[in-house]
Order: sequence, then structure tokens, then C-alpha cells
Amino acid sequence: MQVFESGRVPTRPDNRHDWFNALAWLAFPLSKARMNAMHAARIPLEGKRRGPLRDLLTVFDEGGVLVACDDEELVRLARTLRWKELFWTRRSRLRRAMRLAVLGHAALEKALEPWPGITCKALYLSPHESLDEQAARWLAQLPSGARARDLAPLPVFGYPGWADNERAEFYDDERYFRSPRA
Repeated sequence: MQVFESGRVPTRPDNRHDWFNALAWLAFPLSKARMNAMHAARIPLEGKRRGPLRDLLTVFDEGGVLVACDDEELVRLARTLRWKELFWTRRSRLRRAMRLAVLGHAALEKALEPWPGITCKALYLSPHESLDEQAARWLAQLPSGARARDLAPLPVFGYPGWADNERAEFYDDERYFRSPRA
């Protein structure tokens, strides 16, 4: 509520989490403002206990990634959790056609000390329009019953260059590159 009421993003000295949150506000002002307004609107209805929509907003705010891609096959591979095919077999095509913009400030903080388990919640958008504008519109249209589990996972460390992932075997570790549930 503090940001909503004051218009100020609190940033504690020497706090990386706050620093990345402030940077996310600068990079994605429409999306961050929309999430903040949605939280503020729900708090009087929910009190201290966060409901499903606020959970989704929190997960997306902390660990969201905006994926700019109009290659339907690549998006389908990501949505169906076919990670090795997406990140390895289609690697050249992926580099040309898919760009990631990490909105989640906790994910950015984790990237300072990367590890294979860093997974974001992805929103797939057109690369031909502002990602911030598209994400803000998507947020505004979310139904009150939307849930965090509705967001698609994306193990961002699998993206070429995010980590030391220049070997096909890297994508065989199912602790991180999980298959769809049966």
C-alpha cells in the first residue's frame, strides 16, 4: 500500500532486492503500477490473508519474465515443457526469435549467483509492441479467480548464454528441466 499511496518505491541502502525492484519499476512502469493498483484494490477485501489473484501478482512481480516471440513453434515447445528441444535442438532459431525481459526482481537478484533451478513465470508476448504495455493490459484483464499456477514456467537458465549451457547433456537434468505431469 505504501507505493500505491505515496508513489514512492522504498529502497533500503545496500539491499539488492530493493535495488532490483526499483530497476524493474524503471523498466516496466505500466506493469508494476498495474500490479500495485491491483494489490491495493484487493487488500481491503482480503485483509492480511492474500487470495489467489494477489498470489499470482506476487509470484509474477518477484519471478516474472516477459517473453517476446512470434514463432509459434518455439512458444508451443516452451508451453509444453519440451525444454531440450526448445533450448538445444532449436538453439539457433531460439536465439533469433525469442527474447527474454526479466520483470521479476527476485529472479534478477538470484541471477547474481546463478544456479540451475532459477525458473521464472512466463508471459508470452508479441515482439512488435511494447512488452510493458502488453503485460499491463494482460494484468488488467485477469479475472479475480486467476491463480499463480496458471502462469507458465520457464527455466531461464536454459536460455543460451544465461548459464554454462553449451552442452546437450545440460538439458537432461530433470530436477530442473521437468517434463509435463502425467
